[in-house]
Amino acid sequence: MQSDKLSFKKILQYFKIAVTGKEQSFTTGSIRRAVFMLSIPMILEMLMESIFALVDILYVSQVSVNAVATIGLTESVITLVYAVAIGLSMAATAIVARRVGEKNLKEASKAAVQVIFLGVIVAAIISVFGILYAKEILALMGGEPDLIEEGYGYTKILIGGNVTIVLLFLINAVFRGAGDASVAMWTLILSNGLNIILDPIFIFGFGPVPALGVEGAAIATTIGRGTAVVFQLAILFLGYSKIKVGVKDLVIRVGVMFNLIKVSLGGIGQFLIGTSSWVFLMRIMSEFGSEVLAGYTIAIRVVMFTLMPAWGMSNAAATLVGQNLGAKEPERAEQSVWKTGKYSAIFMGVVSIIYLVFARQIIEMFNDTPDVVEYGSLCLQVMAAGYIFYGYAMVVVNAFNGAGDTKTPTYINFVCFWLLQLPFAYVMAITLDFGPVGVFWAITLAEIAIAIVSIIWFKKGYWKTVKV
Repeated sequence: MQSDKLSFKKILQYFKIAVTGKEQSFTTGSIRRAVFMLSIPMILEMLMESIFALVDILYVSQVSVNAVATIGLTESVITLVYAVAIGLSMAATAIVARRVGEKNLKEASKAAVQVIFLGVIVAAIISVFGILYAKEILALMGGEPDLIEEGYGYTKILIGGNVTIVLLFLINAVFRGAGDASVAMWTLILSNGLNIILDPIFIFGFGPVPALGVEGAAIATTIGRGTAVVFQLAILFLGYSKIKVGVKDLVIRVGVMFNLIKVSLGGIGQFLIGTSSWVFLMRIMSEFGSEVLAGYTIAIRVVMFTLMPAWGMSNAAATLVGQNLGAKEPERAEQSVWKTGKYSAIFMGVVSIIYLVFARQIIEMFNDTPDVVEYGSLCLQVMAAGYIFYGYAMVVVNAFNGAGDTKTPTYINFVCFWLLQLPFAYVMAITLDFGPVGVFWAITLAEIAIAIVSIIWFKKGYWKTVKV
């Protein structure tokens, strides 16, 4: 039996193999090695995304408090409308991973094409609303008149050009399901690298490019991600991935599309529940003014920076579960989840200590307005209290999704977000007048509950019998 012990020299060797994408099989051999090989490029991919999010907010915070608050309001809405795309991406990862585990790459490619078609349709519908109703969207979210006037251009461009974000997300989900995690990583490096370069040019102006403020951030994002989508499509059509697509494949296959939609319904419901909860929390926060909202937005961006590596590990778990179930190795699939969950929890525990000690200094790096710093740092500290639970919850929930069991996380989200988080947040923040801290504690308690319920249900093993 292959040893799971890794020397430092082997770790460096495996790291090189992981980022170059040379590892092909994850259904045999050392589980720790498989987790490492998939997690490293996925963690780097997610880190790149979160680095961009931090750099983006750092630039925008130099424009105005309203500009930061505009990003918070827009992103809370755009995550709601992306629930369909996120559900489709879960289905894509689960089905592609299962087909790859079965050694049926032709059917995996057919699924990839259909998810791209569905993504374009979803994005086109969303774009119409973003272009026509940008001001109304911000007003509905509680934005003040001066915020709406300054920020509606950002909302219009980001939601109107959302096809770049939707396709970037969906095609990377296909790559991850195939085990081509390094391809997804390099795509995000290209996308977010361009964003980081273009952000200051469009926000503050450079040469012939005028200073566009927060609207410039949306332009930079759309250009960066659009370029990356072209790169993704080139990889698919030129055959640089396990999943290869030809012109003859560009036809609508009703059976494959129906299967994708069927598997994605649970994921859509799952994220509609989670993201609608996020929207309502943002709406509650808007009652306390732009400074508090800006502090909350900055804190959430910082939190996302350290959630991304754990999210990368959870994506690795989803791929391992899908491929090992396809290879008729359910016990190996389960062991992969427990090992990945342990690594994620250890990482999150270390981060929680940093947040508890240095929360104020972290927020001050982005904005030194007293109320922004006070509430942003308080948000970081309260959320840090549940970080170990976050780490385990993300891995176990995504393991359900990787198995194609997207319904179970939907039920868990419904109970923990709608029946626990939202009532608790409203009562604590508004009714009992605890203010923003009531919202912060509601977020942490809900994530702790999700972790506990998910682990209990995962141990029952029903996910091993799901067919996709």
